Amino acid sequence: MNPYKRKKFQYPKLLILLVCIIAAYIFFRAGFFKEFVATLNLPTYITIFLAGFLFAYGFTAPFAVGFFVLLAPLTNIFIAAPLAGIGALLADLIIFQIVRASFQDEFDKLKLTLLFQKIRSLFDNHLNDKLKKYLLWCIAGFLIASPLPDEFGVALISGFTNINKKIFIMISFLLNTIGVLVILSLSQ
Repeated sequence: MNPYKRKKFQYPKLLILLVCIIAAYIFFRAGFFKEFVATLNLPTYITIFLAGFLFAYGFTAPFAVGFFVLLAPLTNIFIAAPLAGIGALLADLIIFQIVRASFQDEFDKLKLTLLFQKIRSLFDNHLNDKLKKYLLWCIAGFLIASPLPDEFGVALISGFTNINKKIFIMISFLLNTIGVLVILSLSQ
């Protein structure tokens, strides 16, 4: 084996996600979002809808939160949250149908790690099937409602359940709307 051969980093997408979170924080603190919204010159609720679309994707969720924080004082949060929820739902449908496999290679790697194996063993040995399903739905729901990557929550739901697409649509809309409503409420 060549001692000078570079070892390939195992989790590049997760590293990019961390960089996006840090960049969004820096951009928000520097006033980038305010300037960007002014440059767009779109009605506030259209910007909220677009931010909702960004909210669903791991790499853009931190930027969506920046837009929500900036725009919250300018909106009625009970109108803005459902609009953003619709935007996020559209993005989740893309994930559900097409993009969800983009993280599959890293999920497969994570499943082989010792930590994941220990956690799975703990769940299999100490939880019954009903409790495991409840926990799966709680974790997936939290991931979808939060600014964390919806890809993980959608992958959990689509990969480990037999969910009907219409039910997924209702759940995704409801969870994303609640998540955005919380962010907007805290930002006012």
